[in-house]
Amino acid sequence: MWARELAVSAPGKVILHGEHAVVLGKVALAVALDLRTFLRLRPGAEGRLSVSLPGVGVRRSWDTPDLRALRGRIAGKGRGKEELSGGKQLDALREFAGIAAGASAPESLATLAFLYMCLAVSAKYGDVPSVEIVVWSELPTGAGLGSSAAYAVCLAAALLMVCGAISCPLQEGESTARWTEEELTLINSWAFRGEQVIHGNPSGVDNAVGTWGGALRYQAGKITPLKRVPTLRILLTNTKVPRSTKILVAGVKEKILKFPAIMNPVLDSIDAISQECQNVLEVMPANPSPEHYPVLEEFFDINQHHLNVLGVGHPSLDRLCQVTASHSLHSKLTGAGGGGCGITLLPPDTSPLAVEAAKQDLCACGFECWETKIGAPGVTLHSCSSLSAQVLHALAQS
Repeated sequence: MWARELAVSAPGKVILHGEHAVVLGKVALAVALDLRTFLRLRPGAEGRLSVSLPGVGVRRSWDTPDLRALRGRIAGKGRGKEELSGGKQLDALREFAGIAAGASAPESLATLAFLYMCLAVSAKYGDVPSVEIVVWSELPTGAGLGSSAAYAVCLAAALLMVCGAISCPLQEGESTARWTEEELTLINSWAFRGEQVIHGNPSGVDNAVGTWGGALRYQAGKITPLKRVPTLRILLTNTKVPRSTKILVAGVKEKILKFPAIMNPVLDSIDAISQECQNVLEVMPANPSPEHYPVLEEFFDINQHHLNVLGVGHPSLDRLCQVTASHSLHSKLTGAGGGGCGITLLPPDTSPLAVEAAKQDLCACGFECWETKIGAPGVTLHSCSSLSAQVLHALAQS
């Protein structure tokens, strides 16, 4: 029986360069965002498994004998990833949890992914555990920042550890620890399965960033961690303008078909920015000084113009860039565009007053703003006493 109280965290992600071009085989750079999802794991009442997600209003508890019986019933229904998102297994889980077919609200998908991962991991590595799990996130949902992947990574790490498939690397007296490369690979593969439950056909980038942290290069399905990644300060701004990634991607494809001679060189240029940026990041020191930033800032400016040419800009993003430019800062959209989020580089010599003034001006536009870092560590195990008061308070709201 699991006997320790511990916490697991995993970072969100932003696309630094290569959004939209990546769909057409070009290079994209994804980086870990130091806004994290936290999972608290502690022993539960014998014969009970419970999950609480205060951010989306989920509080569920099940008898482990019922879960074992459910696992036995669905064990033969569908194998392999083809059946995962639409198969009979998930239908049975929905019915058990009282989730309507086709329900896509965050609380429904999060509950479904939790049940699926609990049963699938315990079927392979051990019994259904009697534990209490609480998950809370600093990441907003539905903003393209990898919140569902961070959730899946935390769940995978906690469940694999409880079932004995990976070690518990945190020694008494330590505040944090990380798993071995082999264990991280296992965590990532299970997190991807959780992402499939939520998204159907994910690329695997978000869960890989959540697992390994730092920065990853992604091209045509191949994910390669960058050798060395500096930690860069940024402002992350959510314009709160909703958008459909599907519609934006279709619009880019339509433009390329209409004007191939004009649009293909733009995609090639975005690809070159991603590759040049990778080269720059890999030679930068861990704590870069101000002279390392001008090239990165120029890449931001050029790529933002390219993304506007592709048709994925938005007046809210133009406003974001104008506001930060008035404070001598450089920004670009991140993700699908058409609203959503933007990132602003904060060189080390940026005065705290300038950062505060930029944040105030962005909030005055109706945007939401966080000062954070990119290049953050991946999935991490924590002693609960080492967590901040804010995180502990949020995890106690269950």
